[in-house]
Amino acid sequence: MPAMPSQSSPQGAHVIVVGNEKGGAGKSTVAIHLVCALLHEGVKVTAMDLDLRQKSMARFFSNRRAWAAGNNADIPHPQERSLSDDDTALADADATEILARFEETFAQALLEAEVIVIDTPGADTAPSRAAHAKADLLVTPINDSFVDFDMLGHVDPVTLDLTQPSLYSQTVWESRKRKMVEARRSLDWLVLRNRLATTEARNRKRLDERLQALSRRVGFRIGPGLRDRVIYRELFPFGLTIADLSSTVRPVAVSLSHVAARQELRAILQALGLDGFAAAARARDAKALAAKLKPDPGAVDMDAERQAAAQAAAVESKDPAREDVPA
Repeated sequence: MPAMPSQSSPQGAHVIVVGNEKGGAGKSTVAIHLVCALLHEGVKVTAMDLDLRQKSMARFFSNRRAWAAGNNADIPHPQERSLSDDDTALADADATEILARFEETFAQALLEAEVIVIDTPGADTAPSRAAHAKADLLVTPINDSFVDFDMLGHVDPVTLDLTQPSLYSQTVWESRKRKMVEARRSLDWLVLRNRLATTEARNRKRLDERLQALSRRVGFRIGPGLRDRVIYRELFPFGLTIADLSSTVRPVAVSLSHVAARQELRAILQALGLDGFAAAARARDAKALAAKLKPDPGAVDMDAERQAAAQAAAVESKDPAREDVPA
C-alpha cells in the first residue's frame, strides 16, 4: 500500500520537491507530469522552477500557454511563481539575495495553492536546500544505473556491497532534521526508478538489491518511474503531457504505447499517495456544481408558471358558467 501524503504545511498547501543533485535524471519530466496530472484532477497547483539557468519546467509551461492559445485548446494551467522577472540574471546574484527571493516567492505560493511542485537544479544550491527543508514529499528520480545510484550511496568496487550513503542522502537527512525542528514533522522521501529500459537486465537486479538495502538504511520508499518512451520527449515542445491527450488535444499520433504511458503516470500518483488530493478536488468540484445547479427557492420558475396558466385557461374554456350567452 502506498503511503498517503504526510501532513501539509501549516498554511495548507502540500509541498512536493522534485530533486537530486545530478543532472539528466529526469527531474523536470517528472515534475511537469505531476503538475499536469494533478491539474486534470482539479487540484490547484503552483509550479516553481529553481533551476534559474536552464528553467526547463518554466519553458514547458510557456510552451503550453502558447500552444493552447494557438490551437484554441481548453487545457488547465498552473499558477507559476518565478523568483524574479529575470531568473537568469538572478542566478549570478549573491546566494543570500537568491534565498531571500525564494522565501518571499514560496510564502506567496502557500497562500494560493493546494499543492506546490518545486523543480530543483542538478546542483547543491541555497534555495534548493531551503526547498528540501520545506518539502512534505521529496521525489528523487534516478536513471536505472549505478552512475545515478552513486548520487544516493556508494558501493564497494569489488563486491558491489553498499558501503555508505552519499552526500545527497546526507543532505536529505539534514533537511529532515531541520523540518522536524521547525515544523515538528518529517518529510516523506520517494525514489523513482526513471527511464527504465523495456527489457530486464542483470544490472537492474543488482541495482534493485542495493536500492532496497539503502532504503532501509536512510529511510526512503521506492516507487515506479517513467519508461524511456518517445512520447514524453515528443510532447515537450507543445507544453503537453500524456495527461492532456484527448480527442481534441492530439498534436501527435496516438498509439497503444500512450495508454501504457498513462498507466505509468497513474502508478506514480498512487505511489506518491496523491490520490487523496485528486479525490478531494473532485468532491469539491462536485459540491460546487451541485450548489450551482440547485434551484433558488425565491426564483420564479417560468416554465411552471406558463404550464399553470395554460392549465387554468383550459379549465376556464370548459366551464359552462363562464361560456358566452348567444345573442
